[in-house]
Amino acid sequence: MKVDTYDIPENYYYIKEHEWTLIENTDTARIGITDYGQKALREVTYFYAGKKGVHVKRMETICEIETVKCVAEILSPLSGEVLSFNKALFSEPSIINREPYSRGWIAIIRPTNLDHELKKLLKPELYAKYIEELTKIDETLPIHKWRKGLEEKTGE
Repeated sequence: MKVDTYDIPENYYYIKEHEWTLIENTDTARIGITDYGQKALREVTYFYAGKKGVHVKRMETICEIETVKCVAEILSPLSGEVLSFNKALFSEPSIINREPYSRGWIAIIRPTNLDHELKKLLKPELYAKYIEELTKIDETLPIHKWRKGLEEKTGE
């Protein structure tokens, strides 16, 4: 599925903070940043792993990434034990920008409350609607009125 230029794979779950989770089996879930999230943050320059073996709660910081714009906390969409972090991100964090849903994954956890917490995640269709709202242009804003007037004057 695609909204504007943003990819939203069908078999993933999402949170409004732009992290995704892929349920691999009943024992593990993979976590990463959505296409919208990585484009909003821009170029990822550094990856700060959290601690392996710790238990994180749903919506708790699991690690951090540094971009040309900021340092961003990455939240865990599910509660669980952190099993591993993507080692490739230490030497090449920009994989997140190129392949956010595949090689750019961030962590793998063992969910501890999957049945209950899965209901709190957004399915692809709902996340797509959320992205549509975020990317909608508000034509009433002065900048858009100015641009429209400029386009009419120049014929572009």
